[in-house]
Amino acid sequence: MAAPVAIHLEFGGGAELLFNGVREHHVTLPGQPDPWDMKQLLVWIQRNLLKERPELFVQGDTVRPGILVLINDADWELMGELDYKLQGQDNIVFISTLHGG
Repeated sequence: MAAPVAIHLEFGGGAELLFNGVREHHVTLPGQPDPWDMKQLLVWIQRNLLKERPELFVQGDTVRPGILVLINDADWELMGELDYKLQGQDNIVFISTLHGG
């Protein structure tokens, strides 16, 4: 069983409004048989943090287009996207690039 993983989540560019306006979350993901990956993290965020309008954050099993994801200040496309294995103290940022008018 893998140990629990402590990470830092940040939401910006309006995405924080889906999380009761809270920009930063320090979370500890429970231990599980396999290492946590981004795909599992998105499910966990939906179940535990997301407060409203999930269609504005996720689409299918990934983030919706228009949300930039950074893992430790690097674009998640460089890190393997959904397959990235989370490490303790990772800093994951979700920034909405879509602005209503």
